[in-house]
Amino acid sequence: MSTASTVSTTYLELSQEGGGAHKFYEVTVDGPVVTVRYGRIGAGGQTQTTTFPTVEKARAAAAKKVGEKVRKGYAPAVQGLRAPRAVTRRQVSSAPSTARAVAPVLWRFRTGSAAFGIHVDDERCWVGNQAGDVYTLDHEGAVLAHFSLPDGVKCLVADDFWIYAGCDDGKVYDLSAKIPFAAYDIAADVDIFWLDIHEGVLDVSDRDGRLTVIDHEDEHQWSRRSQGEHAWMVRADDRAVYHGHHRGVTAYAPDGGGELWHTPTKGGVLFGWQEQDAVYAGTAHRVVQRLSKAGGAVEATYACDSAVYSCATSPGGRFVFAGDAASSVYCFDRDGTRLWKLGTGGGSALSMQYRDERLYLVTTDGSLVCVDASEAAVAAAQQGSVPAVRDVKLAAALPTYAPATAATAVATVAQAPAGAVVVECVQTAGRLRVHVVSDGYDTSWNVQFPRAIREPGARYVVDALHPAAGGFYRVRGDIRRLL
Repeated sequence: MSTASTVSTTYLELSQEGGGAHKFYEVTVDGPVVTVRYGRIGAGGQTQTTTFPTVEKARAAAAKKVGEKVRKGYAPAVQGLRAPRAVTRRQVSSAPSTARAVAPVLWRFRTGSAAFGIHVDDERCWVGNQAGDVYTLDHEGAVLAHFSLPDGVKCLVADDFWIYAGCDDGKVYDLSAKIPFAAYDIAADVDIFWLDIHEGVLDVSDRDGRLTVIDHEDEHQWSRRSQGEHAWMVRADDRAVYHGHHRGVTAYAPDGGGELWHTPTKGGVLFGWQEQDAVYAGTAHRVVQRLSKAGGAVEATYACDSAVYSCATSPGGRFVFAGDAASSVYCFDRDGTRLWKLGTGGGSALSMQYRDERLYLVTTDGSLVCVDASEAAVAAAQQGSVPAVRDVKLAAALPTYAPATAATAVATVAQAPAGAVVVECVQTAGRLRVHVVSDGYDTSWNVQFPRAIREPGARYVVDALHPAAGGFYRVRGDIRRLL
């Protein structure tokens, strides 16, 4: 038996022209230990470590991995010579509004950069911009906290309690606790346009018109290329994943990705919204179309005067709202009758959400805008009477949170507080998983947990764990390392 422990590293890259794959694959052999690192060129990537019984078996496994990649087109390269591929940052125009009156804006918060991400829940309003800033505010506009992410925020989505930010660095960050962490790392050849999360399963639509589905352990499940490119819409529920692209909307079965239906739309889809029984597609051809989830039939059309950048509804789809490329916002009744059109007073709405007679917009000038959408306020605005806009200012001592990037970024505790849950990182079939140690949980289930802070044998304390429909646990609250 050999005991040689010479370290050897093989570094490969695959870079295709025309926006194809642009990724690396590195294999390091250190005695009986094989470490594989892979991801987007220019990024840190993901790492997997496996220990073999002998050095010879480790070298044989490494050679097999390298051979498989070479057969797929990878070639030896020098790390750092090839630059990272630029991601698509959505370029949008915004013309002045042609509306005769301005919307009744209650308050406005300027983030400093164009904003696509928005989420409004019972307690907070969230806004994410292209500078990587995510701010939370209360419903009256007081700024509560600031998250500083490594790259521009493409969208904010909610999955029950959990809030996720899809970023231009190819990662999806969980913002549900004080310290955000990368919950998903999208494949190196996927240029994210939009995403949605349902029961911990991530659905990603991209520039090439693909839909990629990834489970809670950040592992690819299935992928489909739709009929059109530039897929700016993806929405998901128990029945299907609804994918909007420049040729319409396609619905796929959540398990396996079989096509359920496809409906052409009037113009390419630029934004999507969903209610219980319908999906809404805002298009470049100046309309929002309501499609039945049951079979894709077009049930109603809502006509605007310019390309539709965003749309939303009141509960049950009673009212339909739209934001266009000319800095205007619209309201329609369920059947498509236009009730009003007003200027936003501050750029075009790139995303929006309605809640409790208020319409929240994020705009091309980087503002989060709260509009009074009550019938009385809109009627007054149409007559030229609007409230004085209150410009929200940042608090002097605003707490700022950045992602945890290593174990040292996590607080430590000597013992688990009462009521907390203990989890442990374990090596399983060459992968580092996290299982529950505390009583009362299914120890065979994995825990969705930040990859950046996983260490073999390490134990962590979390505030709570919640079961997900896919048979795994999700962390709620803060994470601390147990000494």
